[in-house]
Order: sequence, then C-alpha cells, then structure tokens
Amino acid sequence: MPDEDLDSRDAALAATGDAQAFERLYGRHVVRIHSLARRMAGSESADELTQDAFVRAWQKLHQFRGEAAFGSWLYRVAISVILAHRRRLAIHRARLAPEEWIREGTPSHEKRSEIGMDFEGAIERLPDRARRVFVLHDVEGYKHHEIARMMKITSGTSKSQLHRARMILRTAMA
Repeated sequence: MPDEDLDSRDAALAATGDAQAFERLYGRHVVRIHSLARRMAGSESADELTQDAFVRAWQKLHQFRGEAAFGSWLYRVAISVILAHRRRLAIHRARLAPEEWIREGTPSHEKRSEIGMDFEGAIERLPDRARRVFVLHDVEGYKHHEIARMMKITSGTSKSQLHRARMILRTAMA
C-alpha cells in the first residue's frame, strides 16, 4: 500500500482519537518535518518546533479534509508553527534589546576558516528572514507570492531576501 494511502487511512483513524494511527503518521513524517524546522529556525530549535508541529497537527486533525496529501497538509502546519515561533521570538527580542534586533538582520562578517564548509551550516548562518525565504523558495519550491502570504511580507521583500541569501551563501561557499 503506498504511503499516501497509508497516510489517508491513518489520518482518518487518528481524527477519531486513535493515538497509534497518529504515531504511525509521526514515524513516517518526523524526519522531513525536523529537517524543515532545522533549516528554517536552526538546530537549537528544531526538536521543539518539530514537537510543536505534531502537537498542532493532532489538535487540527479534524480540519484535514484529504483534498491534498496528508504530508503536504502537515508540512503547511509545520511552516505555520515555525513562522509563528519566529514572530514571537522577534517580538521578544525587540522588547528586550532593540539594538540586537536591528543587528540580527545583518550578516556576520566573521572569518570562515573551514575550506569544506557544509551547505546546511551555511544556511543556518543566514540572517533569519533571508534563511526562511531561501528555504521556502529554493529548497521547498514555494513561489514568492506564497511566501509573502505565509510570512506576511510583500513579494518584493521575498525576492529581496532571497537575493540577499543567495549572495551571502555565494560568498560563504567561495
């Protein structure tokens, strides 16, 4: 039985309260969701955000209508959780130390001594907004208008942040 069929069956069972069915869904999707969280928010937050995404999915499972694959629906739930986390973090930082919030948007110019710096590490070092746009566009394949809607920014800002991320990565990988 293909994974989509298994997912549909388990999603229907989980929506009725079957925790074992939800555990099977978790097992099939946790690696992908964790990878998304790590790329969008960094390694230090990935475990917590992955857990939060699955908790939110469990809470909203009754809203899954099966019009798209369960994995796609779960992915959207995870992106919403991650973006909400980043917004809360930004608000918190702005309240505590406005000068650090302003600096967060500028790339670090520390020297990279590693010749073989890995791409995942380079992505993690991007400024937050540029990293989120880069991951959503270049890694996950979303269009700028979709990213703009998810992140509550304009399409132009999305394009600008993507360009910024690519330039930083190009410099870091050179």
